[in-house]
Amino acid sequence: MKKVVLTFGLIGGVILSVMMTVALAFHEQIGFDRGVYVGYTSMVLAFLMVYFGVQSYRDNVAGGSVTFGRAFMVGLMISLVIMACYVAIWEVVYYNFMPDYLADYTAYALEQARQSGKSAAEIAAQAKEMQEFSEMYKNPLVNIAFTLLEPLPVALALTLLTAGIMSRRRSPQGKTVAAVL
Repeated sequence: MKKVVLTFGLIGGVILSVMMTVALAFHEQIGFDRGVYVGYTSMVLAFLMVYFGVQSYRDNVAGGSVTFGRAFMVGLMISLVIMACYVAIWEVVYYNFMPDYLADYTAYALEQARQSGKSAAEIAAQAKEMQEFSEMYKNPLVNIAFTLLEPLPVALALTLLTAGIMSRRRSPQGKTVAAVL
């Protein structure tokens, strides 16, 4: 199981890390508003490795069938490897190449607030909140925690979906039945 987890986790981690690095290199051309779409599309592509990894585990290690619980655990471990790669690359990029990223994002968000017609008081409150977050984000542990939260919903959704798909098997009559934990 360890080989499957590491193989597919590292493949997914490389996919996500390369896509993030390329997107960040062009973040001024892409823009913050479209960057969200690029980022989450990259995450979905990378977390497809969960499906292929669980399928490989089922076919090559588990003898052709796997329970929902086992499929979920294998998928979750693959997801954790992918997320660890994502966090590691973000930490290197953020602290070494983009230390002004949050300042740029703050300026963008405040300009969006102005253009949407928010009052000066609302904009000032948002600016204060973003400044407090920027101070908090300087702590590497907080930075790591927030960075882990970004891909977590995609990881959980695809892991649950994969476990559901992979734990289904064919009965002798040809009907699909769910495997029991």
